Amino acid sequence: MTASAARGQSAPLMGGRGAGRILVVTNDFPPRRGGIESFVFSLCNGLPSADVVVYTAAMAGSADLDSSVDYPVIRDRSRTLLPSRRLAREVRRTAREFGCTRVVFGAAAPLGLLAPHLRTAGIGRMVALTHGHEVWWATTPGSRSLLRRIAAEVDVVTYVSEYCRREIGRALPVDAAARMRRLSPDVDLERFGAAVPAGLEWRGRWQVGDRPVVLAASRLVARKGHDVLLEAWPRVLASCPRAVLVIVGDGPRRRMLQRRISRLAITGSVRLMPSVGWDDMPGIYAAASVFALPCRTRRRGREPEALGLVFLEAAASRLPVVAGRSGGAPETVVDGVTGHVVNGRDAVAVAAAISSVLTRPELANAMGMRGRAWVSEHYSGRAVYALQTALTDGRTGAA
Repeated sequence: MTASAARGQSAPLMGGRGAGRILVVTNDFPPRRGGIESFVFSLCNGLPSADVVVYTAAMAGSADLDSSVDYPVIRDRSRTLLPSRRLAREVRRTAREFGCTRVVFGAAAPLGLLAPHLRTAGIGRMVALTHGHEVWWATTPGSRSLLRRIAAEVDVVTYVSEYCRREIGRALPVDAAARMRRLSPDVDLERFGAAVPAGLEWRGRWQVGDRPVVLAASRLVARKGHDVLLEAWPRVLASCPRAVLVIVGDGPRRRMLQRRISRLAITGSVRLMPSVGWDDMPGIYAAASVFALPCRTRRRGREPEALGLVFLEAAASRLPVVAGRSGGAPETVVDGVTGHVVNGRDAVAVAAAISSVLTRPELANAMGMRGRAWVSEHYSGRAVYALQTALTDGRTGAA
């Protein structure tokens, strides 16, 4: 619903312990697609619906999504929320009307700059989530001071990986760094790992039959390493001629990737497919044999992979994972146990890692089983509890 349509639909205070509702202020929300959007959406769906209100940007096709959830979703008129005075007024008004006394910023930068304005609306507890782009803020002089301001105003700054904690934490005031808490995304094991019929359907669409499939699913941006994956592909074919590479996603690099596929003369063994909906991803993973994404850090360390939810979803789907050595991505793979961590700029190393799994089905199966067990132990059923803990009263130390 839009901000104007929601007026007058406030509800009584809820949330246990006398606490009011939680207002999630975010640019990162469906139907827009991406790892952060998926993460924030799963957190909202994991909290008691009576406790949650979302304030987010206007997006095409949002009506169906907003009507499908059990909590109010308020859409601003802007397609991108910026910490302006107008937005501060709208968010304060929403907080008062829905009885919100706690706020979660879906991404700390830049919306966390609203924190001082929200204190005047009776907000007693604020949590700011961080992802990969805050590493850029932390390492750039002008934006670093803004990130410090955000951290000083909110009660908790979260991090998705140890890499992000180190890089972001070193830019924060000492007391704010001490209050950081880990809040990594959860993976729903009931969704991933059991979609065999859907996997067969996707194999039919891709016309791959029973051939081994290497999957790369993500936005088509430079950091993800699709170009190096394509450069590595002829070497993979030399060891496994029947293999097919399926790249699923959209983004600004699509045309470049299409040209590279033609130049390398690998058109017959590569499928460049458009992105798919949230509900389709379990079947996409189920159709694959190996997941590979040789991500790399760019812009002199300012553009890393914060963690990589797709690596965890693939592991939960019993796939061996080949991940690039960038930021927190190595934390999603137990190297040599659940997959391989490689130099994402080295096509030879990428090809060797993929080939070593493709040509040894028993090893691939063992890695996939160990990967699912590892995700179950470390990335299942923790995120919502961690957020609820961060939203409790009183400033607590780092997790």
